[in-house]
Amino acid sequence: MVNLLERLQRERALTYLFIAHDLSMVKYISNRIAVMCRGRIVEMGEADAVYDDPLHPYTRSLISAIPRPDPRSERTRTRTPYTPGDGQGDFAMREMKPGHFVLCREDGTMR
Repeated sequence: MVNLLERLQRERALTYLFIAHDLSMVKYISNRIAVMCRGRIVEMGEADAVYDDPLHPYTRSLISAIPRPDPRSERTRTRTPYTPGDGQGDFAMREMKPGHFVLCREDGTMR
């Protein structure tokens, strides 16, 4: 199914919104990624940038939860827990790197 969507996208120059909980699949099929937490986008950018250099703690936590196909490394890998902050303050999407946006306060603090 995913390969069919990818082929149609290429052949017909389609743009579509793909919603999933599996970030490895999202990276495979997407050019750009927006990560949502509690109904708000917390990080957005090119797929490689978000996946390879996650800036928001929630994104880091999601990526650390992706299972690895190697049982040995899977047993020893460390997952990154996400503990949301108080959410108080003036949060806005800010461009932290060119084309890579994160929901944070003006000083760069994230929840």
